[in-house]
Amino acid sequence: MLTKNDIGPQTYRDAMAHFAGAVHVVATDGIAGRRGATVIAACSVSDSPPTVLVCLNRENPRNDAFLRNGTFSLNTLAASQRHLAEAFSGQTGLGVEARFALADWDRISSGSPTLVGALSVFDCEIIDHKDLATHRVLFGKVTGLRIGENLHPLLYFGRGYRELGAPLTETP
Repeated sequence: MLTKNDIGPQTYRDAMAHFAGAVHVVATDGIAGRRGATVIAACSVSDSPPTVLVCLNRENPRNDAFLRNGTFSLNTLAASQRHLAEAFSGQTGLGVEARFALADWDRISSGSPTLVGALSVFDCEIIDHKDLATHRVLFGKVTGLRIGENLHPLLYFGRGYRELGAPLTETP
């Protein structure tokens, strides 16, 4: 007979620590201001039309800027860009302008900042969103695209940043 487990938040987080994911910086700019955040929860939805989704913590009111601006860029980080992941996650305590000053940014189509030197950039117009539990899922129609150099990606696994192909080591 099948039984259901009582799955609490900590047990769930412990299991998700075994889920490896590419690290991205999602960015926006517009009437609600400039904002950027480090995310792992992002993926392709469709290739026709090209659509991606991004999950943002909606308990952080600063993330409302994405929906209010109506656009975002999804910038996939290379291993050498770990400092950006740390800054945009809030680990460094830097303000918005100082975070963006750590790299070169331009704009492709939506008006959102796009990271020069990212492995890939998906510039998006928000076409739908869904609030669920603690997060908001943004669906973005890709209106601009840039493919960067073929570098080692930055991954998040075991509660730390990793480079694909690099041996696992403890992070401080």
